[in-house]
Amino acid sequence: MTTPGGLFDLTGKRALVTGGGSGIGLGMAEGLVRHGASVHLWGRTASRLDEARERLAAFGTEVTTSVVDVSDEAAVIAGVDALVAAGGVDVAIVSAGVGGGRTPFLESTTDDYRQVLATNLDGAYLTMREVCRAMVAAERGGSIITIASVAAIDGAARNQAYGATKAAVTSMTRATAVEMGRHGIRVNSVLPGWIATDMTRASQSSDKFTDTVISRVPIRRWGQPQDFAGVAVLLASDASGYQTGTTVVVDGGYTIF
Repeated sequence: MTTPGGLFDLTGKRALVTGGGSGIGLGMAEGLVRHGASVHLWGRTASRLDEARERLAAFGTEVTTSVVDVSDEAAVIAGVDALVAAGGVDVAIVSAGVGGGRTPFLESTTDDYRQVLATNLDGAYLTMREVCRAMVAAERGGSIITIASVAAIDGAARNQAYGATKAAVTSMTRATAVEMGRHGIRVNSVLPGWIATDMTRASQSSDKFTDTVISRVPIRRWGQPQDFAGVAVLLASDASGYQTGTTVVVDGGYTIF
C-alpha cells in the first residue's frame, strides 16, 4: 500500500522512469509508488516491463509502460509527447544505461565506445531535453533525477567509455539545473557504487572481486536496487525543494574509504 501525506507525499505526481524495468530504476520507481506517485516505465524489453508493472501495481497507484530505446531521438520525442497528452510529467528519473563490457582499453573498439555513449549519454541528453520542454510548457515545475555512477569521480579500469558518460551526465545535470531553475525545475544526480544488478552480475559471482572490492565497502555488502527508493522519494518530493545541481553518492561509503 502507499503511504500518502506528509513532507514526502507524491500523491498526484506523474513520474517517468527510464530503464525502469529492472535494477536501480525499478528500485526508485517502487519508492515513488509507495509514496503515491503514478509511474510510467520505459525500457527496451517488454517482458521485463510487464513484470515490473505487475510488481509495482500491488502498491495501488497507476503504473504504465512503453518500450522506448532512449538512444532513438524519435522514440524519446514520441514517448514524452504521449506522456504530455496523458497528463504531463512532474518527475523524471533518467536511469537507462549500459555497462562498458570490461574490455581492456587496448582491445576496445570504436563501435563499443559509441554504443555506450548512445545510451548512457545521448539517451540522457534526449530524455532531459524533452522532459524539460514539457515541464517548461506546463509551467508547474518538476524534478529530474539522473543516474550517474561513482565511476564519474573515480578511475575504473576497463571502463573508460562508461566512466566518461557518467562524468558527462553529472556535468549536464549541473548545467541543466542552472538553466532550468528559473522554471522551478530541479535537477540532481545520484551516483551509485557497487550495486547488485544485471550489469554487475559477473562480478557478483566472483569470490576474488568480493574479497578485494566489496570487502572495502564500509557497510560490507553489495548495494541493492531498493536502497535507492529513499533518495528517489527525497529528490522527487517537496522535501528537497531547495536542492538542485547536486550529486548524491549512494555507495555504502566505498568512495570515502
